[in-house]
Formats: sequence, structure tokens, C-alpha cells
Amino acid sequence: MRKFLVMLDDSRECLNAMRFAAMRASNSGGAVTVLAVIPPNEIQHGFGVAEVMRAEAYERIEAHFEVFAKWMRMRPKVEPELIVREGDPAEQLLAYLNEDPEVGIVAIGLNPDKSAQNPLLARLLREAATLPCPITIVPADISKERLEAIT
Repeated sequence: MRKFLVMLDDSRECLNAMRFAAMRASNSGGAVTVLAVIPPNEIQHGFGVAEVMRAEAYERIEAHFEVFAKWMRMRPKVEPELIVREGDPAEQLLAYLNEDPEVGIVAIGLNPDKSAQNPLLARLLREAATLPCPITIVPADISKERLEAIT
């Protein structure tokens, strides 16, 4: 079974990457793995604060994931898998790709704001020649209808 890997974050472009991954998985008999990464700056260390902040971050990620997962289960009829890690998002994505040989495609959303930086995408493009699978870049402005037509 081929897995579509997509990053979960609070960005607008994440939505279309999720849609793309779910529709492609549904149409090709694949699966969706959603990777969420808690950056180190979101966890302050000392006096038990780190565990509270970590628990809050996990709760926020799981709630956000459930919004996408509910749609995936109902519409394209895909049961997504959630993986949560801590660290640098690009490093964690690259590490996961090397750990899971079933990942066939990474779907990354592209911000329509030309001045916006996407460090994750920049890192993936620098590493593109050594990645174990292709990257699909999904524009944030593409319509649901267009996504359905191309998946």
C-alpha cells in the first residue's frame, strides 16, 4: 500500500495538501499519514512546565487532526494515521521518510503569498535528489473542484 505523507500545521496551505493526499489515497487504494511536529521553541524546560506544554501541544494537534480525519473518513473514505514528533519540522520529516519505506509521496502545501517563506519546502527541495520518494506541491489557491478533477 502506498502512503501519502502530509504535514499538519496551522497554515492555510495545509488544507489543500490534506485534501490532495486524502483524495489521491482514496482513488489509488493508498493511505494517508499525517505528520505533526512540535518545534523545540514551543516547549519551555524547567520546573515541570515542559510536560504541561507538551501535553497542551499534543491536545491541540489531536484536535486539529480530528477535523481533517473526520472529513477524510466521511468523504474520501480514508482512515488517516497521525504521527506526532518533537524537533525541527524539516529534520523530523526527513527522518520519517527514511524510517517508513511505504511512503510513496509527500504532499506539501504552497503558500500563495510570494513573499512568505516556507523553510520546510525549501529544505525538501535542497534534499530532493536524495529523497526516497517524490514531492507533490499543492497550491493553496487551487479549488476543491480542481483538486477532485486532478486526483
